[in-house]
Amino acid sequence: MKFVAARAALAVALSTGLAAGGVLLGAAPAIAKDKEAPKGGSYSKEFVAAAAPLQKVIQDIQAAKAKGTPDAQIKAGLGDAAAKMTTVEAAVKTGQDRFTVGNWAVVLGGVLQDNGMRARGIKNMIDSGMVEADKLPTFNGYLGSFAYSAKDYQGAIEPLTKAVQGNVADDAVAEMLADSYTQLGKPAEGIAALKVAYDTRKAAKGAIPDGWYTRGKIIAYKAKLGPQAIEWATLEVAEHPNPLNWLGAGQLTREFGNFGKEESLDLGRLFLRSGAFDNDKQYVAREFIEYVQAADPRRLPGETVKVIELGLSKGALEQSDMFVSDSLTQAKGRIAADKASLVGLEKDARAAADGKLAVATADAYLSYDNPAKAEELYQLALTKGGTIDKDRALTRLGIAQFDQDKYEAAKASFAQVTGVRAPLARLFSVLAADKAKP
Repeated sequence: MKFVAARAALAVALSTGLAAGGVLLGAAPAIAKDKEAPKGGSYSKEFVAAAAPLQKVIQDIQAAKAKGTPDAQIKAGLGDAAAKMTTVEAAVKTGQDRFTVGNWAVVLGGVLQDNGMRARGIKNMIDSGMVEADKLPTFNGYLGSFAYSAKDYQGAIEPLTKAVQGNVADDAVAEMLADSYTQLGKPAEGIAALKVAYDTRKAAKGAIPDGWYTRGKIIAYKAKLGPQAIEWATLEVAEHPNPLNWLGAGQLTREFGNFGKEESLDLGRLFLRSGAFDNDKQYVAREFIEYVQAADPRRLPGETVKVIELGLSKGALEQSDMFVSDSLTQAKGRIAADKASLVGLEKDARAAADGKLAVATADAYLSYDNPAKAEELYQLALTKGGTIDKDRALTRLGIAQFDQDKYEAAKASFAQVTGVRAPLARLFSVLAADKAKP
């Protein structure tokens, strides 16, 4: 990202004036020997002696601007103004001196199109101690922006960090900070800095710009920082739970999650319940196929039929596809016998010494949209214990509770999931929280 808009906004602000310490950037404060500034002390004798020629230049610039004189024409008549600036800067003794010369450097640097001088001016104003506290984040943002624009990424980090920590209003500042770290080969630090901006903005109850989520995901994905990529996708879908974000969050979680068949099955269930399958067919066709493969017509025939028929209705699956047609035929042929076996399986599961059969039977009930019975049997399996996959049972217990609108119970179940399933469980918890909203 080149942050063109941010730089344009910066240029406008610096050329038209920004309130700071009671003085406008762009306004030339008059120097009076007998008056003291409210902060920073009075003007020094040395500064007063050196400043008059430069103050005249600044006042002339402002008068010309007020008349609408083009900057190119003003610039042509400046002569040795830059040298005068150097002389006056060398005479600075007090905070008031530094604030004023900084102000002038911003004005003169704008006309000369000298970003180095403008940056120097902003730095002097900050260092003067006269910039009001609530304006400091903005000023540090400007200072960091100048460094960033000059590709001085190391120099940009300190002021941009201060701006972010102060919850600067300019959304681009946080992205410039993250990108500065990335340009220096420190993507993890960049993502961490962006998270500081996110947390600070959240604490202030401010809106999070969409670009922050995108920036976080891109940096993490390119750097193969799986946990961070998943975190930003999860944060995004919590804020904007639309079908495309659900699809992307699930896919990123799988990308870095080392999923097996069972995890892929529950990812398909997340897509089904979140509306991720409501995206254009070109984005979800493969997801329907993977869901069918994970469900398996021989193992969960009822769910397989449901998923295939949904895919066909959306145009994401084609009846002419041999895999689709064979899976559908095979699944339909098994449903009756499979359903008939459930009563006996449940009886055996209750009598078993461990919870393994209870999990398998609960899986079947969940696949036939009987979440109440599934919840009961998952709870039984967790109580019995034994050689069960506890994280799998907890994930599906949460899904069964979700399907009954027991959202708080579902979130409690998902919160207990650990290991490879934990990021998937967090997504389910986000979905439960969204559904629980009034």
